Amino acid sequence: MTEGASQPGQIFLMERVPHHDGPETVLELLNRPEGFFAFRPAANHDVLLISKVQTVSLSVDRQAPIADPARLSAARMLGVELVLTGGSKLGGWASAELPEHHARLLDYLNASRDPFFAVWTHAATHYVNRAYVLYARPLS
Repeated sequence: MTEGASQPGQIFLMERVPHHDGPETVLELLNRPEGFFAFRPAANHDVLLISKVQTVSLSVDRQAPIADPARLSAARMLGVELVLTGGSKLGGWASAELPEHHARLLDYLNASRDPFFAVWTHAATHYVNRAYVLYARPLS
């Protein structure tokens, strides 16, 4: 969030969505038009309703940004370093499902108007609110 420290906890995803088989993804949750999502901090059992526009990023341990192995193998991996408001940095990869001649980091970042996009590392996938990205730098 824009204020306060990050904290571990649980988010809640829909078991089914109308536009594909399987459960809702974290990216779909964050990019839905509703302004809030439910979050249960690990420290207590009270559910908090978190404002999406005040969420800088949400990280999920060991989750691939693209669950379908065929789609993931076809996606181009783009190295990226993000500098967020406040000066924090986040490095990792973006999985670009774009035509080969339009698969630069700039193309990936501009391919959607959705507020959140995914950057992943071997340890986690980070869902980043593009409104809090000061700049992105391609990594080779």
